[in-house]
Amino acid sequence: MEPPTETPTTLGEQLLLLSLDDESGAAKEPAKVALAISAASLVELALAGRIEVADDRVAVVDATPLGEPALDSALAAIGGKADPGRTKDWINRLKTDAVARANTALIEKGLVREEKKKVLGLFPVRRYPEADGSVEAAVRQRLDAVVLQGAPPDARTASLVALLHGAKLHRLAFPDADARRVTAAMESISHGQWSATAVRHVVKAAEDALTAIIAVTVTTTVIAGG
Repeated sequence: MEPPTETPTTLGEQLLLLSLDDESGAAKEPAKVALAISAASLVELALAGRIEVADDRVAVVDATPLGEPALDSALAAIGGKADPGRTKDWINRLKTDAVARANTALIEKGLVREEKKKVLGLFPVRRYPEADGSVEAAVRQRLDAVVLQGAPPDARTASLVALLHGAKLHRLAFPDADARRVTAAMESISHGQWSATAVRHVVKAAEDALTAIIAVTVTTTVIAGG
């Protein structure tokens, strides 16, 4: 008997699934996850042969839409600029739309449901508890096989690992595993020879940009708190 067909999801949607508490629907590490989802848009476009990065400048090489609203929106935005922007600039620029579209897509695919509540009876909030856990379970199974068991990754799984690693979201994927072991394995996978050179350039640029943005964010927060 064949296993059930898994609902197709983008890397951004997979990141969002990993970040949502299954029962309450509350988001974990929302600021980092938003950046990772935005970076995932660039990685997806590279995997599809739509963009490339040279000298940290993002450029469209094929403007053909993919039929995926979130990715087509990002592709159009990048292609609409006369001067190629830096990877970091595009991650910051695309993040709001990328997260909103990922949320919408998960609801439409029946993987989460939207609940509207009020905190302290005053402040409206939205939560996204799990409606169908099959996709998240499959994603976690693939990550476990590659990161903890040493299975060779396909390009999409390796890209997901690199995004999690660059955004410092190791604990979302492996909350109970040894942190040092997970970090070392993710580092090795992120920099491995698992895909075409052009794709790895984009993934590396996205990973570096995430690391830089998050480092600045943490430093700013610490200074403000002090």
